[in-house]
Amino acid sequence: MPLTFDFDNSYAALPDAFFATQMPTAVHGPELLAFNEDLAHLLRIHAGTPAEMAEVFGGNRLPEGAAPIAQLYAGHQFGTFNPQLGDGRAILLGEVVDRDGQRRDIQLKGSGPTPFSRMGDGRAWLGPVLREYVVSEAMHALGIPTTRALAAVATGETVYREAALPGAVLTRVARSHLRVGTFQVFAARRQTAHLRRLTDYAIARHYPQAEGPMGLLRAVRDAQAKLIAAWMSVGFIHGVMNTDNVSIAGETIDYGPCAFLDTYHPDTVFSSIDRGGRYAYSNQPDIAVWNLAQLATALIHQLDDPAAAVEEATEIVHAMPALIEAALLNRYREKLGLTDARDGDARLVDDLLDRMTTQQADFTNTFRAIGTPAARDQFTDPAAYDAWARDWQARIGDMPDAQARIRAANPALIPRNHRIEQMIQAAVTGDLAPFHRLCAALRAPFDPAPDTADLAHPPTPDEVVPATFCGT
Repeated sequence: MPLTFDFDNSYAALPDAFFATQMPTAVHGPELLAFNEDLAHLLRIHAGTPAEMAEVFGGNRLPEGAAPIAQLYAGHQFGTFNPQLGDGRAILLGEVVDRDGQRRDIQLKGSGPTPFSRMGDGRAWLGPVLREYVVSEAMHALGIPTTRALAAVATGETVYREAALPGAVLTRVARSHLRVGTFQVFAARRQTAHLRRLTDYAIARHYPQAEGPMGLLRAVRDAQAKLIAAWMSVGFIHGVMNTDNVSIAGETIDYGPCAFLDTYHPDTVFSSIDRGGRYAYSNQPDIAVWNLAQLATALIHQLDDPAAAVEEATEIVHAMPALIEAALLNRYREKLGLTDARDGDARLVDDLLDRMTTQQADFTNTFRAIGTPAARDQFTDPAAYDAWARDWQARIGDMPDAQARIRAANPALIPRNHRIEQMIQAAVTGDLAPFHRLCAALRAPFDPAPDTADLAHPPTPDEVVPATFCGT
């Protein structure tokens, strides 16, 4: 059966000011590297032959019903506002409604230049494509809202960055690609009619229970608060939380220099472009609040009496830190096997994290081993863990099935930075076995197969990845 999509495109029906119609740029020698059959089934997509899928997902052939566009948006990048960004190397093929009734975008990333490329080539190289494929699917398996990967295609062409690198295209699936920056661009241009149209569209698509711009702001706040808590609970660092990288759907989007903690330290930064630590691990809650304030500023522009809405918007934004804190504390309660909330739980968590910092404990392996002798092995001085464990044991008492709850809440496997780097280096030489192994293993992060135990090991000193890089 040929590759088919049941497209039902809504964003392309908006005014032309929202996007640029743009065909993908054909590539020389597309080769299918990966195809996510489970996701395709959810999306009601019927797979074709590998050659046919390489043509479509490489951008050489447009599937029937597609309406290819590059979306317009603006954004604050490291705190500085850029009034026009947009999809510089991504093209939205269209939308489908999946088996759960959820509308999803299908986007080609690395599919050639667009009017928003800003002198870029619009291409991606193989490393970032495979990184996003692995990490986004791992986040899905961890139960964290995220865009997902449908396919990866090698282009048979060379991409020039610091060196000549093999090119690739990722097919990404999202609840939408609406960003904080999508609202900012129309607010900055004072295009009130477009801003209102966008707000109505976002509410209808994502939060139909929301009432007006402030209702949308509340809904985005609540979704983002839960998302940030989820990130923190698995040691995830996004790396570039610019407003153009913040999805209003509450999904993790734009996996650039992302990374996961190995040794725990709250000030950890991996992103090579985050020289000031703006997006460090522990700063992510504060940045999420800052980004929400930028959305509030944009939304207010469409109101007939903006001054009257400032107080309400301020109240909505100022409530976000407490929401993140509460959501994260609940996540940590689950990670510690607790079944109820009590005073003192925050102190118990903070004490453990402080000890992990000074004792250079591995974040993932420590929480996975809580309550077992293996937890002591994560600390340079096991006595530091023992002192905390006495308080934890007193708190948990004789709660039944504590270890089962701990294992259910704490993954054994995450996409370790050094494993991602090893996978990319192998793929550049033509060896995709590490990529496929990571994909398979990370589908079951809480109940791993015995032959994946090595993937849970922290990096040796010579394997440590000190910095991660954007894919642009």
